[in-house]
Order: sequence, then structure tokens, then C-alpha cells
Amino acid sequence: MYNEIHIQVYQVAEAIKAMGIIKDPEGIETATLHRMVDLSGLNVLEIGSGDGRFTSRYAYKTARVTCIDPDTELLEKARQNLPPGLRDRIAHVETSLDDFVASSPLNTYDIAIFSWSL
Repeated sequence: MYNEIHIQVYQVAEAIKAMGIIKDPEGIETATLHRMVDLSGLNVLEIGSGDGRFTSRYAYKTARVTCIDPDTELLEKARQNLPPGLRDRIAHVETSLDDFVASSPLNTYDIAIFSWSL
């Protein structure tokens, strides 16, 4: 189990490097999320996912992630940079939070997270 997770984390880290993202180089943001909640098997709503810089750092543990963001260009970048092993569990939706809340059943999500989205 440890080796499988280690390999997945390494693959995600390599994908992040390829995107040129240097944010959270010490992994503090990611480690804090994992200490706060066990995302294993959860359905996650990520609010303001942007270019996906944070999504791929935790999505490998989840059942499914729905990423919402109103910025078309950032969502396209997130789709393009998504590691292949995560493509079947992540959906990107172009919408504002207000519109999403008004049109979606929120009881299908176990947890909602956001980072840098105020």
C-alpha cells in the first residue's frame, strides 16, 4: 500500500513540475489537508479549482472530484495537465459557486474544499 501511494504521489509531483507550478514546494498545504481529513473514497467538491494545481495533490485518494471554476481557460489548462491516472475520477465544470449551488444537489458530496478562492 505504501509503495503504491508513494508512486502515485511521485507521479503527481512530476506532473506538477511539468506544468511549471512552484506553489507549495514544501508540500505544507497538501500535508495539512491530508492531516485534517481522510479523503479516501470521498466525493469531493473543489470550489475555485482553477488550473488544477491543488486537485492532483489529493484526488488520487478520492472516489470522485468535481472541480468548479468560472474561468474557461484555467479549466482547460487543468484538463490538459491532469495525470492520466486521475482522468476517470475528476470532472471539471465551468460555473460560479452561486450557479452551481442553485442547480446541483449538494448532498452528493462528502466534503467541499477550496484553496486560494475567496
